[in-house]
Amino acid sequence: MDENHPDGFLRHSREPIGKRDPHERIGDYREIYAPSWREEHLRQQGERCMDCGVPTCMGGCPIGNLIPEWNDLVVRGRWREALARLHATNNFPEFTGYTCPAPCEPACTLAYNADAVAIKSLERAIVDRGWEMGWIRPEPPLRRTGKRVAVVGSGPAGLACAQQLNRAGHRVTVFERDEALGGLMTLGIPDFKFAKHQVERRLDQLRKEGIEFRTGVEIGPAMSLAQLRERFDAVCLAIGAQQHRDVTVPGRELAGIHYGMPYLTAENRHQAGRGNPTIDAHGKRVVVLGGGDTGADCVATAHRQGALDVAQISVREQPPPTRPTDNPWPWQPRIYEQTYALEEGGRALFALNVTAFVDDDGDGVVDALITERVKWTLDAQGRRKDKTVLEEDIRIPADLVLIAIGFQGAQAQAFVDQGLKLDDNGTLAADETMMTNLDGVFASGDARRGASLVVWAIGEGRDVARHIDIYLMGESQLPPSLQTLTSPTDD
Repeated sequence: MDENHPDGFLRHSREPIGKRDPHERIGDYREIYAPSWREEHLRQQGERCMDCGVPTCMGGCPIGNLIPEWNDLVVRGRWREALARLHATNNFPEFTGYTCPAPCEPACTLAYNADAVAIKSLERAIVDRGWEMGWIRPEPPLRRTGKRVAVVGSGPAGLACAQQLNRAGHRVTVFERDEALGGLMTLGIPDFKFAKHQVERRLDQLRKEGIEFRTGVEIGPAMSLAQLRERFDAVCLAIGAQQHRDVTVPGRELAGIHYGMPYLTAENRHQAGRGNPTIDAHGKRVVVLGGGDTGADCVATAHRQGALDVAQISVREQPPPTRPTDNPWPWQPRIYEQTYALEEGGRALFALNVTAFVDDDGDGVVDALITERVKWTLDAQGRRKDKTVLEEDIRIPADLVLIAIGFQGAQAQAFVDQGLKLDDNGTLAADETMMTNLDGVFASGDARRGASLVVWAIGEGRDVARHIDIYLMGESQLPPSLQTLTSPTDD
């Protein structure tokens, strides 16, 4: 292995860790990714990382991961040091190594005119090796400050915040309204995209570091925000942004039409042995509305439940196969890439706008959707503005419709009733220190910035922990934000 590798990208082609065969994986709920990898293969992939001088990959990463550093350490076989560099900016690199869409890769210098470094695969391999070798262990603080912090929400933002504050010496209690910890990592993302033992071993680490967890406690109905503020020196609200966007057309009240996230949550609970799925696609014609990650997860779950047919509808036009001229490197490429779910089967339908849900036989259950084919005029930011209808009354049969068209803010009415202010987009309003209008109450993650990527949530958790530490102590030794101005285009 050549440890000086400026020409590695010329000697090795891009070969990420692959996925299992679609025909095999569709029959189970095990992770879709290849379960193992060869060290020699990953070291070669690390050699493709150039000494490019300006590591734009770090600019494409919302938390500024030290990508060239840990790539080089992998090449040199120094895996434990690579893990330390990975943990320097990311509390839970397996969360991102398995689920992140990797905006760092299209920002890679090689991606300008070649295939990017397989950054996501290298990240996954480093943390895989860390767990395998027993290098990831609890790191309780050497001293305690006497300050107590409540974190509301146990998703990636809440967990990252809790771990950082605990390591600063504060006593941290995490409150979770659901029966299971982990937020959408546990109840939202399907098992076949992220195995739940990966969440559990991190939770075990956090418990041994001294963090207390309380499940089944919804702040608002069970305990007021005022009570929380009385008991703790600071509060962090990391409650996510699960206020669903809806499709308000005739027939929306029909049975058989559901939001996508509750569908995924029910199946996750079923796979965990906590009841049967309340929404079952078995033997049904399924239509998923929404072309994003949640929609893809709904498609893949319907496959595994034994759906008769699955169609995924996007209101957007199908992206081109190559970059448009107004979408240059290093921005996230707006090109068509088949999702893992559609690799397994189903149909992708583009530029269709739903105008009605139909009940043919009067039994109160949906039988079809009526759609129109549209062409959109976009504004300067690339958002849909005006539409031209190209074709009307396109009928699509459906026995089950899953709405996965995004979210529009936090489920925060209980907090609003107690004086908390929201921004116009429904997220929790906060200042530059991430504090809300209530003294000592901070906001983080999707609840503050809107629904986004897991990697953004981890960065938000790290950032808010530093701000809370400064609020409590006047200064902080926690690392400052490594977020950059180069954000994913879906931010």
